[in-house]
Amino acid sequence: MTLRHAHRLGGLTAAAIAAGLLTAPGAFAADTAPAVLGTSQGSEYRADACDSTTDPSWVGRTTNGPTLNAKVTGTGARFGVWDETTGAQAPVFTGEAQAYGQQAKVAVPGLVDGHGYAWHAWAVQDQQASTPSADCHFRVDTTSPTATVSSPDFPASGTATKYAGQIGTFVLKGVDPAPAGGAASGIACFRYSFSTLGVGGCSSPNAVRPNDDGTVSLPLKVRNWGTNILNVQVMDNAGNVNVASYTFYAPSNPNPPQALGDIDGDGVPDILLPDSAGNLQIISAGSASTTPTATIPANWSPNQNSWTNVQVMHRGWDDSHAPMDDLLMHEGGSGALYFSSNQDYGSFTGGRLSVSRPRACQNASGKATACPGGYATDWHKADQLALIGSLDDSTVSSLVTIEEGNLWLFTDPGFSYALRSARQLTTTGDWAGYDLIAPGPDAAGNLALWARDRATGDLHAYPVPKKADGTFDFSALADPKANVVATGFTTAAYPTLGSSGDGDGDGTPDLWAVTADRHLVTFSGWSAPKDLGALR
Repeated sequence: MTLRHAHRLGGLTAAAIAAGLLTAPGAFAADTAPAVLGTSQGSEYRADACDSTTDPSWVGRTTNGPTLNAKVTGTGARFGVWDETTGAQAPVFTGEAQAYGQQAKVAVPGLVDGHGYAWHAWAVQDQQASTPSADCHFRVDTTSPTATVSSPDFPASGTATKYAGQIGTFVLKGVDPAPAGGAASGIACFRYSFSTLGVGGCSSPNAVRPNDDGTVSLPLKVRNWGTNILNVQVMDNAGNVNVASYTFYAPSNPNPPQALGDIDGDGVPDILLPDSAGNLQIISAGSASTTPTATIPANWSPNQNSWTNVQVMHRGWDDSHAPMDDLLMHEGGSGALYFSSNQDYGSFTGGRLSVSRPRACQNASGKATACPGGYATDWHKADQLALIGSLDDSTVSSLVTIEEGNLWLFTDPGFSYALRSARQLTTTGDWAGYDLIAPGPDAAGNLALWARDRATGDLHAYPVPKKADGTFDFSALADPKANVVATGFTTAAYPTLGSSGDGDGDGTPDLWAVTADRHLVTFSGWSAPKDLGALR
């Protein structure tokens, strides 16, 4: 329809000074509901379609109706609104408002759900009105969408076909009903979480866009056995929201896969690295990309701020829970060493415990001896730490550290039960300047320790074989300069080196590295590098 631009409001004639009183059409905008709540709390401006070709935006449910905003240079503005759905010539709303800082705003109540509207404004000064602005357009949707959730793998009733720790398919379906005689804005996105959803819109990390039919299938790992609740928020294109919850039962796996180095319970070792925001990423060592399977938030780190400067170790688990690696965490220079039990497939929501340091010492042969002078009662002297593997038949790993240039072995951590013995493996101080890497045990139970000489970039591999009596031979660790197996692993090329065990499934442990430009590179053993791409 053609709007009556010359229409008089309040008996005032349009003035010829429009150019000085009114801005370009693009300066007009409709004040919609905030993207999450769909009410008049807060404000969000959406660009109006002030031409005949741009698709008009949708305005959601508000307390007093959408707010029109005109930028004027006069003392105020007058507004007119027409219903484009009915095509009526008479305006459905007229109003006026004073200008503050060249902005004049007015709320428009009583608009019809599902209808489209056109509006324009006149600038007012000294009882004169300018010529009207260009026509702007918006549509109204005040009806909230609905959402349903289903899963063929974890049905709400019946028997699940998968176990906790496995990935299941969850189907989200949204419906945005159109009112009689009107239109609906359509489903914009879903947000989902197995915990509290919190506040967020379609740009949130846990938001997904639906297909044309309003559905989306999500592959989600169920991290807790027992009763789980998947919370879902559905949002339409006008910002209206609704929520749904899906309750289901995930049984525990009676025969879970076991692999030292595995964090998330899929039987494949994992690489743990911080992202640029300080969150800790869990990346499968067998992956072809750097896409994490899960992320541990930055505020769950020991300093409750970032994982960036925290050394995270994992190679074994406490037998009291499922076979996935627990974590030991140490921040450089800190006297605290923390343990976190992995009872939720890598979420680590159960908090952390402080690990005490032994007061009694042993010599290199494992015999009790007086602790050397300067032996620390906490962990602040440990500048390198690695979980080497179990020294008995358990799945609990032992800890190796470099302290003041010497290697120390802390056996039987028991994790939550504290370390029991401190064994000084070297006394020469020659280990200063080496980065420790723990590849894990081989199939026969033999251990090993790898190390990178930061000065030369040489990679060393020291065997720690299991002897006939069940103990281990640490003699190869006496000389850190021995057993060079590869070169070129300089700190300039690879600031970070590590191993999570056998990542490619060939039966031997593998190295991984982070380059100076934050690319993740995996190796077969310590050769055949494969660039997985940039880390987040």
